[in-house]
Amino acid sequence: MNDFAPAVQHASKSPLRVVHIITDVQVGGAETMLFKLLSGMNSDRFQCSVISLTGNGIIGQKITALGIPVLDLGMHSNLRDAASLLRLAALLRKIQPDVVQTWMYHADFMGALAARVAGNIPVIWNIRRTQLHPGIDKLQTIWIMRACARLSRSLPKQIICCSDTAKAAHIAEGYSAAKMVTIPNGFDLKVFQPDPLARAQIRAELGIGAKTPLIGMIGRFHPLKEHESFLRAARILKSRHADIHFLLSGRDVTPENALLRGWIEQAQLGACCHLLGPRSDVPRVMASLDVVCSASITEGFSNVIGEAMACGIPCVVTDVGESARIIGETGRVVAPGNPDMMASAVSSILDCSEGERQRLGMAARQRAGDRFSLSSVVSRYEAVYCMAAGQRHGHPL
Repeated sequence: MNDFAPAVQHASKSPLRVVHIITDVQVGGAETMLFKLLSGMNSDRFQCSVISLTGNGIIGQKITALGIPVLDLGMHSNLRDAASLLRLAALLRKIQPDVVQTWMYHADFMGALAARVAGNIPVIWNIRRTQLHPGIDKLQTIWIMRACARLSRSLPKQIICCSDTAKAAHIAEGYSAAKMVTIPNGFDLKVFQPDPLARAQIRAELGIGAKTPLIGMIGRFHPLKEHESFLRAARILKSRHADIHFLLSGRDVTPENALLRGWIEQAQLGACCHLLGPRSDVPRVMASLDVVCSASITEGFSNVIGEAMACGIPCVVTDVGESARIIGETGRVVAPGNPDMMASAVSSILDCSEGERQRLGMAARQRAGDRFSLSSVVSRYEAVYCMAAGQRHGHPL
């Protein structure tokens, strides 16, 4: 646990003090985007710190390595914990931030209330989902989202959505349309790039040849990600491409996951399916693949798709959230929950000549750089913070 630097009075030439509040800092899409944002922000103009409501984790450690303090509030999952709300408000009073940026529904709700109690600190919400699914998502999360919709007209200064699809879906849920702005995820093309050496190294680690087709699915184990549907597609692909292999990586994507292992055994893929769990070398893993698949039944703006594109890897994605718009003409789009369509789409890429696949991958990388460069995304976040702080202090920054 790190201590925050003592609070200082805001001055026009002092760094803008921004506190990010997030549910946790384990591996996930929102957590990854927070890390990328913090790594790209101008430290001369912005002094950032992070509060995790429920615990620290891998992304928290990476943020700390940037020199940015991360504090674990140790809050219980029950959001009726008034003591935690008061602790959060007291912490904000101590830090005296110019702006509070919250990430995801629980942090939006708690952070906005705490910022109001702490002295009407400007709050920017961040929405990372397109929609919630009763029966999959927790009822508490659905209630919190609906409460945020009611509070959106009074509590946040602005609401950042990761995609136009997410924006439209939340306006339909009752969120204030006037406060919403879309800022997509950004990708560092110097970190994620084609890497023939990494391709050879990862394949040697898996014990497969340089020419063996390797299809990847990167993401945490969760019903919304539809690992089962991907594995059904993998079984079909195995019947068409005898030498094909599959790489799965992410939180809880390990051999110890009995449910996942059961699906793999049912699909008769045990000899060609590699479960890597969470990896700290995602760019290397991504660069080793021939095709990246996203089988999700809902997405906001997938980091994985953009990262694969930056590595020059064509993607096959389900038509949910912003995924089809992200890849454009550089990959394939299929209906969610349709393993046959996914298998056929992957096959259509594998059946291309090597030159055609390379051109498709380079088009994907070009699109990622043109539309989703990290530097441009960071600049847009910084502009929102300056606007909110300028309104509070009565002058532009």
